[in-house]
Amino acid sequence: MKIDAHQHFWRYSPEEYAWITDDMTALKRDCLPENLHGPLLDNGFDACVAVQARQSETETDFLLQLSENAPFVKAVVGWVALQEGGLESRLEHYTRFKKLKGFRHIVQDEPDDNFILNKPFIRGVQLLGAFGFTYDILVYERQLPAVVRFLGHFDESQPFVLDHIGKPDIKRGMSQRWKDSIQEAARHPNLYCKISGLVTEADWHNWKAEDFYPYLEHVLNVFGTERLMVGSDWPVCLLAADSYHQVIQLAEGFFSGLEESEKAMVFGANAARFYNIQ
Repeated sequence: MKIDAHQHFWRYSPEEYAWITDDMTALKRDCLPENLHGPLLDNGFDACVAVQARQSETETDFLLQLSENAPFVKAVVGWVALQEGGLESRLEHYTRFKKLKGFRHIVQDEPDDNFILNKPFIRGVQLLGAFGFTYDILVYERQLPAVVRFLGHFDESQPFVLDHIGKPDIKRGMSQRWKDSIQEAARHPNLYCKISGLVTEADWHNWKAEDFYPYLEHVLNVFGTERLMVGSDWPVCLLAADSYHQVIQLAEGFFSGLEESEKAMVFGANAARFYNIQ
């Protein structure tokens, strides 16, 4: 099964999606399963993972509802208040939904770069494993040193995936901080890494595939083909790419030299294993 490991859905409104700014006109529209299904099939994908874009349980329920009517949406990564009381009862509630595989908090938007090290937040994430849920880590490059310390609070039974290869500042060039932090983080065998969100970290209007290869080479070296998964980050990718196909073509070009069995892992099998997609 070929799986797009990272994309989003929404019914657009300025109030609900305030993060979509005036320079993001490509995103100021409804982006729903019926809008993705054609490009997904045209690029050989069978399924996708829908990831939250709002920090509310309303978002989680919205994605689950969409997935009921879109069989190709095989997994949902939702949101739940990880630091609030009553978390166990909320997680117990969400175990009823087969397609809900994990949760994500938009840590990148927290003003404190060490937010992820807050004890209440760590305790909340520690509960996820007991209920069989994964956790997607969304941070900027500057927050990666804190992520390395965060991972040390967990044993290998808690599955983590780093979204967008840790959001390096590709427009400015590779930093030693990103390179070292990724290498340190990858030493935790329960951490996977998503090949996603690259084009929007580069110059939106002036990039070429080769700009990303040093970053991809590094994550391939430290994670191996067993812990990488390709995601389009649709529709956000359309801010810097002409089409869904262009983003997928970027990943396919880089990984073209892999064995077929390795390609199968990166383009689907790893996501299926991580998110327990049947």
